Amino acid sequence: MKLLSALALILGLATPTLAGVDEALDDHILPGFTAFAAATETLAQAARNDCRAEALRPAFQAAFDAWMPVADLRLGPSETGALSIAFWPDPRGFTQRTLSRLVAEDDPITSDVEGYAEVSIAARGLFALEMLLFDPEFAGYPAGSTACELAATIAADLDRQADALAQAWRDRFADVLRTAGEATNATYLTEDEAVRAIYTQILSSLAFTAEKRLGGPMGSFDRPRPARAEARRSGRSLRNAVLAAEAARDLAAALADWKLPETDAALERVKDAAARIEDSSFQDVTDPQARLRIEVLQQAVQSLSAAIQAEIGARLDISQGFNSQDGD
Repeated sequence: MKLLSALALILGLATPTLAGVDEALDDHILPGFTAFAAATETLAQAARNDCRAEALRPAFQAAFDAWMPVADLRLGPSETGALSIAFWPDPRGFTQRTLSRLVAEDDPITSDVEGYAEVSIAARGLFALEMLLFDPEFAGYPAGSTACELAATIAADLDRQADALAQAWRDRFADVLRTAGEATNATYLTEDEAVRAIYTQILSSLAFTAEKRLGGPMGSFDRPRPARAEARRSGRSLRNAVLAAEAARDLAAALADWKLPETDAALERVKDAAARIEDSSFQDVTDPQARLRIEVLQQAVQSLSAAIQAEIGARLDISQGFNSQDGD
């Protein structure tokens, strides 16, 4: 595919339909879901061996790291599948309330891996497990307790979800993207539609990082909201923002058939801005200087999006009026 694009470029032809859908799948998306499934398997095994919070935290962090390269995809099976893996934002505190009820009532579902798939998505996935492992209300639970059993059940349920999502991408939806424009493909009627669908995910991810991961805890100058920082309990707020930006750049590089110097430089500015932030959970956002550093990071993420639009969107003939939230 990249060779064809190079030939077309030599001939002076516009080639939006020849951008790297295969490369995006094979170099980024499919390996990402495979790696996440492997990380959740390790987490589930660790929970079977020792479900206490301090024992599970390293495997939890590794699983969350593995999730971030594909976390913001809302395409195909991820449109619904990602919701119960990462239920966030949760401004009304549904996760905490649901977990508190399950533990307080000693609900039998807390040890029922098969049945746990029917539980509210607020009590499933990475953020529910983060609550159990890091929040002072839960994290001190002993071995053999209801909370300990619940942590193991959530880890096992998460592993099942990761396996199902990886399989759905590998066995079904990848081919839907690869066969865009073929007569049997009712989802993407042209190759260009598949390219645009992936491009949408890149811009949507960066918008989500700027508006929610960073803008959420920033709130307004008069009313910052540190409690709205993503994964603040596990100290991942800053790390998630950087990993999401790196994932957007990597997916953009896979989709493109050419070098992206402006995009790469913009990502370096994201990393530089992140390195100046002192509190990885953004809990110091109430301090004006700390808030300013987060705002600088937010601007760097927005500049990364602008660079991708300039280097990829223009070349693929996707207009500036294109709305990254329109989906596929």
